[in-house]
Amino acid sequence: MSSPSDPLLGRVLERRYRIDATLARGGMSAVYVGTDLRLGRRIAIKVMDARYVGDPQFLRRFEFEARAVAGLSHPGLVAVYDQSIDDDVAYLVMELVRGGSLRELLRERGPMPPHAVAAIGIPTLGGLGTAHRAGLVHRDVKPENILISDTGDVKVADFGLVRAVSEAGVTSASVILGTAAYLSPEQVSSTDIDARSDVYSAGVLFFELLTGQQPFQGATPLALAYQRLSYDVPAPGDVVGGVPPEIDEIILRATERDPALRYPDGFAMQHALLDAVDDLGLPPFTVPAPYQASARVTSAIARPVAPARPAPAPPHPPLPLPHPGTRVGPPDADEYDPDGYGADGYGANDHGPDDDDPRGYHPDDYENQPHAVHPADRRAVDVDLTRDPQTGSALGALIWLALVLLVGAGLALAGWAAGQALTP
Repeated sequence: MSSPSDPLLGRVLERRYRIDATLARGGMSAVYVGTDLRLGRRIAIKVMDARYVGDPQFLRRFEFEARAVAGLSHPGLVAVYDQSIDDDVAYLVMELVRGGSLRELLRERGPMPPHAVAAIGIPTLGGLGTAHRAGLVHRDVKPENILISDTGDVKVADFGLVRAVSEAGVTSASVILGTAAYLSPEQVSSTDIDARSDVYSAGVLFFELLTGQQPFQGATPLALAYQRLSYDVPAPGDVVGGVPPEIDEIILRATERDPALRYPDGFAMQHALLDAVDDLGLPPFTVPAPYQASARVTSAIARPVAPARPAPAPPHPPLPLPHPGTRVGPPDADEYDPDGYGADGYGANDHGPDDDDPRGYHPDDYENQPHAVHPADRRAVDVDLTRDPQTGSALGALIWLALVLLVGAGLALAGWAAGQALTP
């Protein structure tokens, strides 16, 4: 799935997050498998489309929403670790979910029985409820934004991105039309949005999980969106058999056209679903990750990493040549550690510490470094000034020096004797 022409592959953002392989692309962003070089862990990196980077309003909202979501903690939410803008790249660093989306699971397996829908709905509503109590609204609850790990964890992703995009100066029509099937009536007719809008979208989502189809049909996305202004979502049990009335009642209340008649937030709807599970005696169920998506993530993680390409930085000045009589050894750790990571900063080569080198240097890190001594030649060297450049022998030099001194002394003595003989 990764294209060799993707200029982001191999790039290191903020000298910390390396982009390794492509996972998915959408209208707003692309998602990559990456590596946090500082902590040595795999991550997901969501890079926003370039058209948003130059929009100050989007960037302000993007940062605000990311900070708010990063403060949330719930097993039903994809964790957000970091957010920043590196030159021309606005990105989020998130938990890497090794699995796929609920949309992919629906495509593979079709509609689900009530106990499977409950296994998806309980953690989804718990994640939404946690955000709702913190004053956040997702605005884009749909199967594409529900992720399922290969261990059966269900997590809500992409909190806050729709609001940031919708408030951007660039067009956001594609965002609205892409989610038309799950919009609440107030999202279509007004801008007065709160937690109850997410509750409506969750009700539509559960209807689709049970029946394998969406409650409304329209010739265009816009016509589909406006259907909910005039029509109610039907009970799933009226479309397919085997749906208990208790589940029908939850979905009907969640999708009331009047927000005042719905559950006030995700937690209230979750409690109603938990009560129905207990009353019906539904069995526990581990949600399977979509097979093809899990294989894609595994393949992306195992794919060879492109050579790291950090943002341009000033070159390091060459080390001075040693003066005669000095000792030459390995360079100082700080001199070759521009990222400031110490022994753990293996840089572009991403090597672990060498057993023979407690500071963590690796032989490859010394290639093309001016005047640096390769680790294979780390023994100290003393510069010997007694070797004659012509004879190559220190002993020869000493002999020549003694002969010159003797000849000079002899000439001096002969001169003195001659002077005495001529003196009257």
